[in-house]
Amino acid sequence: MEKVVKLKPVIKSYIWGGQYFQQYGKGEQEVISELWELSVRDGNSSVIAEGEDKGKELKNVITNKDVGPVSSRFPYFPLLIKLIDAKRDLSVQVHPSDAYALKNENSFGKSEMWHIIDADEGAGLYVGLKENSSKEEIENRLNDGTILEALNFFKVKPGDTYVINPGTIHAIGAGVRLIEIQQNSDLTYRLFDYNRLDKDGNPRELHIEKALKVIDYSKYQTKNNAGSVLADNQYFKVRRETVDGEMIIEANKESFVSFTFIEGKGLVNDMKFQQFDTFFLPFGSKCVIKGKGILVISEI
Repeated sequence: MEKVVKLKPVIKSYIWGGQYFQQYGKGEQEVISELWELSVRDGNSSVIAEGEDKGKELKNVITNKDVGPVSSRFPYFPLLIKLIDAKRDLSVQVHPSDAYALKNENSFGKSEMWHIIDADEGAGLYVGLKENSSKEEIENRLNDGTILEALNFFKVKPGDTYVINPGTIHAIGAGVRLIEIQQNSDLTYRLFDYNRLDKDGNPRELHIEKALKVIDYSKYQTKNNAGSVLADNQYFKVRRETVDGEMIIEANKESFVSFTFIEGKGLVNDMKFQQFDTFFLPFGSKCVIKGKGILVISEI
């Protein structure tokens, strides 16, 4: 690949999703829960939306050269980027670390971050424990249905950001729309799901035994992000920028760059963009944005 490409997402419909993204032309399904904007997972790859490779799955087009020198650090494409609409509460869950997952699941773990796009009045996130706890206490709370009482509930507004490290118990609350940048892993241990049934009338699967082995039982320490930098760790570097006129983006460090517009409209080179469009810029390339908007920019 020699230049930036616009992506078409993979659409996921789960029981907790809603109708938020349909109004922006992101799909016509009755329920949209997740839009996998940047994905190269087998069977769930983003598709190139325009240009000479239009219709091709991204995973069949990009090479290690396109990912950049950072590709030598990872045996797989490192990022998965999603837009999420939580009309109802998501399950209470936890993700394991790389060390645990590689030893026990033949998979990498999952670090992720959430940047809030929109939220209903009073809506929020469950993130981490209010106080130091123990395996025994959390297991008891799961058994008696009081696990939410042990978790922090943070009311959110557009622009808020939370980094979710492995071991942190978390859940997205009803009425929140966000962009999630995460390790390219789908390994999740579900702790509690409000006694909901799946589409076939069966209780949704829980993974309590595994979850209890990976939970961070210490009190959650809130970290505030300063300036435009939303996250900066070994898995992803994410910043929020505003364009009003013209902006040049370059992938000239070690990594490709992906960016999603959470507001605005205009052009990326000669391609139109509107709210919630995502682009992939291969390593060694640059592009010009013209227009007005706010974008979330991710790289490794």
